[in-house]
Amino acid sequence: MIEADRLTRRYGDFLAVDEVSFAIEPGEVVGLLGPNGAGKTTIMKMLTGFLEPSSGRVVVDGEELEGDPRAVQQRLGYLPESLPLYPELLVVDYLAYAADLRAVDDPRRAVVEAIEATELGDKALEPIGTLSRGFKQRVGVAQAILHKPRFLILDEPTNGLDPGQTQHMRQLVRELARSATVILSTHIMQEVNAICDRALILRNGALVLDERLKDLQRSNVLHLRTAPEAMLSAPPGVSASSLGRGRWRFTVEGDLDAAARVIADSLVGDGAPIYELAAEQRDLETLFREVSEAGEAS
Repeated sequence: MIEADRLTRRYGDFLAVDEVSFAIEPGEVVGLLGPNGAGKTTIMKMLTGFLEPSSGRVVVDGEELEGDPRAVQQRLGYLPESLPLYPELLVVDYLAYAADLRAVDDPRRAVVEAIEATELGDKALEPIGTLSRGFKQRVGVAQAILHKPRFLILDEPTNGLDPGQTQHMRQLVRELARSATVILSTHIMQEVNAICDRALILRNGALVLDERLKDLQRSNVLHLRTAPEAMLSAPPGVSASSLGRGRWRFTVEGDLDAAARVIADSLVGDGAPIYELAAEQRDLETLFREVSEAGEAS
């Protein structure tokens, strides 16, 4: 488990991150979302020990990062937003250098496996400076996974990738999540839908939402389609609106599933058919926009 406990970061009078807390379990893929300036990159830097928090702490497998940074960092893989690369080095030489810095037990094997995982075989003997942005991004991911980290932190991992490369990166992240906890930051909502199990949304340095994706996209609204002649009465805590021709919209104050069961039992008891009874699905991009606009309004 990797845990942020009231992480706070100030730059002078500017509060970049404001007491952010969360815990991420092994095998989870979590998207860290928010508009520019929300504090995503600052949090990632604090999680990896690259940046000291003004207050708060990072705990990895029960061990505080501040207590023994190097020991904790050995379990972390990190792809920063702008990875510093050596353009004159061949890809394979750079990865060998990164493996040496990581004190990997079998560097040759580690480099080969990282190259295979990121599909860099055709570029392994080319200078990094000659690569496209997408291939440089793959080199960055390769160095992050060389030592088979238990915790992988990726800042915009699909930045600069074409559609085919993006699809491969999604598959790679999912494979890595079998043995690692993955935190990724992205502005692309499709990536979150395709890769993540859970989303953390930041606004003005504060954590405003922490939900699993399957729950995040459900609203407090039920849609029903039944026979036009069916008679309905809303249960307590539910307001009903007829949309005509047997279509109804229910706004639920409490438990959505419990309300759906009551409505269904009532219809079945009256012998009315149920053609559709489902929760309204919320679009993640719409929800993200709502969170951002709420921040601007405040």
